Amino acid sequence: MRPLVVSLVAVLVLRGASAAQTAGLPFGPGEALRYDVRVAPMGKVGDGRMWIEGPVSIEGVSTWRMRFELQAGVGPIKGRDRTSSWFDPATGGILRFEKHEDHPLSESEERVVIQRQSDRWEDTHAKTSGPLGSDRPLDELSFLYHLRTLPLDRDTTFALHRHFDPARNPVLITIRGREVITTPAGIFRTRVVEMVVRDPKRYKGTGRLRIHLDEDVCHVPVRIESRMPRLGTTTLVLTGWAHPPRYPGAIDC
Repeated sequence: MRPLVVSLVAVLVLRGASAAQTAGLPFGPGEALRYDVRVAPMGKVGDGRMWIEGPVSIEGVSTWRMRFELQAGVGPIKGRDRTSSWFDPATGGILRFEKHEDHPLSESEERVVIQRQSDRWEDTHAKTSGPLGSDRPLDELSFLYHLRTLPLDRDTTFALHRHFDPARNPVLITIRGREVITTPAGIFRTRVVEMVVRDPKRYKGTGRLRIHLDEDVCHVPVRIESRMPRLGTTTLVLTGWAHPPRYPGAIDC
């Protein structure tokens, strides 16, 4: 078989396997979300994006590359965050995680590799490592996508031990109430989800995120409130939503 034909067959097999593995997930490759970044009382101070690329093969495993980018600033105070998670839809865990933050007077880098055979994680940039906190590990970005898979039919509070670093567990999840949110992308009926995370580096202890998920089946994050270094409390408000291509068994958003 010629090399070009072999390559084409490999791509088709990889895509077919990904489609079979991801039936029923409320997101997939091709989905792209755009946000305004707002800080009260100044209004819009930047732009954010979340999107999924793939499938991408990591050591023979078909993964999706979840990506997040944010650029925001007020006057001379400007920052940029770039985050990527390589997510295995077959297991619901990640294989890699990378994050770069560039802010005034500070810059940080993370490059985490999940070592499944030894049940450990390693940050190849910081030269640190440790035992895995879960057999289906997540990071801060893939956690946001994982929230979209949870049932939102009732108010409740529970803990998840899913972060790859056990020192960051548990993550406390509270589902509370409904709100109608008006955004440039439309009007949405949402469920309010609060997530309390352990993050000594960013929050000097614990941090709280307040997320409004669309009540429709895809549970798209319509509004995300969190804190950024030096800017304080920031709000991401949905301005645009590109749907992923259809695949067999996909949820119809």
